[in-house]
Amino acid sequence: MIIESKAPTRVDFAGSTLDIWPLYLFHPGSVTLNAAISLYASCRIETHPADDNRIKLISRDIKLEESFASFAALVKAKRYRLPLLAEITKFFEPQGGFTLTTDSEAPAGAGIGGSSAMAVAICAALDRFTGAGKSKVDWIHISRDAEAIVINVPTGTQDHYPPAFGGAAAIELPPGGEHRVELRVNLDELERRVVVCYTGKPRQHGINNWEVYKAHIGGKLAVQNSLERISDVAQKMRLAFEKPDWPEAGRLMREEWSFRKRNLPTISTKTIDRVIENARRNGALAGKVCGAGGGGCVVLLIEPDARERVEKAIAEAGGAVLPMTIDRQGVQVISR
Repeated sequence: MIIESKAPTRVDFAGSTLDIWPLYLFHPGSVTLNAAISLYASCRIETHPADDNRIKLISRDIKLEESFASFAALVKAKRYRLPLLAEITKFFEPQGGFTLTTDSEAPAGAGIGGSSAMAVAICAALDRFTGAGKSKVDWIHISRDAEAIVINVPTGTQDHYPPAFGGAAAIELPPGGEHRVELRVNLDELERRVVVCYTGKPRQHGINNWEVYKAHIGGKLAVQNSLERISDVAQKMRLAFEKPDWPEAGRLMREEWSFRKRNLPTISTKTIDRVIENARRNGALAGKVCGAGGGGCVVLLIEPDARERVEKAIAEAGGAVLPMTIDRQGVQVISR
């Protein structure tokens, strides 16, 4: 049997970092706005003959692989070359041997939730393989927890909803747990107004969110105040998207980015600043870094007729435009 799955990555427009428990509890009404994009993470499971219990894990994009004599041997292992693949496999407790291969279209350290999309794709494939019957929300929480195990810092859930469900959404963050509400926005119009570009790999993946998290929990008032303003901006941007009022959405994204940069100097880089400044001079309404920052991708809101000028300005500033559309489906899985 062969099982194949793929899940989209995402761009976040406002409110990221607040999805990490318990930060949103300190900012009532917190919401993260994001959309799934057509850069995919994929997973393929190929079963072995009945007498072969080996489990082989392969990552094509980072060119690593490892093998275990059985599931029991995988569980007993102290270290993994591919820890995300191994940790998610543990959650599903598969019986029998197989080869699990992953690949990613997202650049390394892009900040567009590539590892989260990968985790959701793995969950979808392993769920089909084992017949576990878990829901997409289960996959989201398994993915979040597996990532936290791997990177040893708290992780949020906003990265995992776009891979699971696709589309554009508000991830509402009330006490008691997050939930997804579809944004009432024309996805064709949003697609025309979004540009994503890559500015280079971050120095340390995930470190910026952890530094902000520690500062907030540690009582640093400047960071607490910035996240309060980011929370307020995200709620207002949701309304601007749904009206729609694109100039207001752009103004709010600029405001969000200004507060985000105050949290930590390493969130932006010279290339990121140059890309956003050049793009704004050529018809972009606003731009901000995706994810934790320090490199990776920038998402820009533009006037549709300015796309060619904006894309040229991005290239001149040292960024690489990533062709993409809004993914409408979320994770897909087939077996044969």
